[in-house]
Amino acid sequence: MKTFITALAFLFILPITSDAQLKLPKILAGKTGSGVSEDEAGQGVKEALLQGVTTAVLNLNKTDGFFGSDIYKMFLPEDALKAEKTLRKIGMGAQVDKAILSINRGAEDAVAFAKPIFIDAVKEMTLNDALKIISGPKDGATNYFKEKTKQKLLEAFAPSVQSSLEKVDATKYYADLATTYNKLPTSFKKIDPDLTSFVVGKAVDALFDQVAKEEMNIRANPLARGSDILKKVFGGK
Repeated sequence: MKTFITALAFLFILPITSDAQLKLPKILAGKTGSGVSEDEAGQGVKEALLQGVTTAVLNLNKTDGFFGSDIYKMFLPEDALKAEKTLRKIGMGAQVDKAILSINRGAEDAVAFAKPIFIDAVKEMTLNDALKIISGPKDGATNYFKEKTKQKLLEAFAPSVQSSLEKVDATKYYADLATTYNKLPTSFKKIDPDLTSFVVGKAVDALFDQVAKEEMNIRANPLARGSDILKKVFGGK
């Protein structure tokens, strides 16, 4: 039992050869008296990944998840950076700061809508998918989620982000800045007042970066899982 569990757990840590990948399903299927079935092994992997993506979402879906982060904090879109300098020079620094804060607050609110999309991807995962993830490359789970969820996130996030931005007045603050700047006689390149696509892209990138970090945590310490099934699969003695 201990040998089997150790081997399964260390699949998260050590590179696996093609020979080992072929033997793994046989080890699972042929083990008797271990108390761990193929279905339980698959369920253990799913629960570990579900915990990971839940943590990834929660790390961003909170006050200062974006605004207080050195990595994820959003500033004005690229086409507005020159405008920001001009607006600050004419005394609109406070309005610019409000716009930046509200953009980040909107993103923090909107990422909550990612959780059910990730959960559906885990539910759709087959045993073969799970075994490929634990015996595959170090970013196997992240790549799985990108393949299964990225397009859905981009599509589902647009209305969610729009709603969140409106809720915190980000669209109003940014539209006011864009309108003011675009009316200046020195403004040859106008600002696009549409924030949604900018925030959607940044939020999705941040989510997958968090998912990748959680996958690294799982692979580095696979026995640090909380539920009974996870302890049974990854921490049995």
